[in-house]
Amino acid sequence: MIINLAFYAAALCGLSATALGAYGAHGLVAAPALVSAFNTGVQYQFLHALALLLVAVMLKQRTTAALNAAAVFFVLGIVMFSGSIYALVLLGARGIGFVTPLGGVSLMVGWLCLLLAGRTWMRSE
Repeated sequence: MIINLAFYAAALCGLSATALGAYGAHGLVAAPALVSAFNTGVQYQFLHALALLLVAVMLKQRTTAALNAAAVFFVLGIVMFSGSIYALVLLGARGIGFVTPLGGVSLMVGWLCLLLAGRTWMRSE
């Protein structure tokens, strides 16, 4: 089940990052610092959508707890990190600034889980 969710989440994150990137480049009217922050959110979302896609492909071959955890942490990280930046820029939601670093930590934990999963995943091939 997490295989399908990881794949669809990766595709949805890639799709929405493309749309948000286009909006940021062509329609966002904000201070340059806010536009820069918005673009950072888009870049992180794109990169981690690809990482999530990798996890989905790896899960298709063999499911492990570490790969499942990587998928969960990547999704949480994208939502918290990029989502909080989007909320700050688009909605002026300044009170949720503490969520951004939590999202960054979640993304790092996702990479750590992928690293741990890779140790056993690569040995089996």
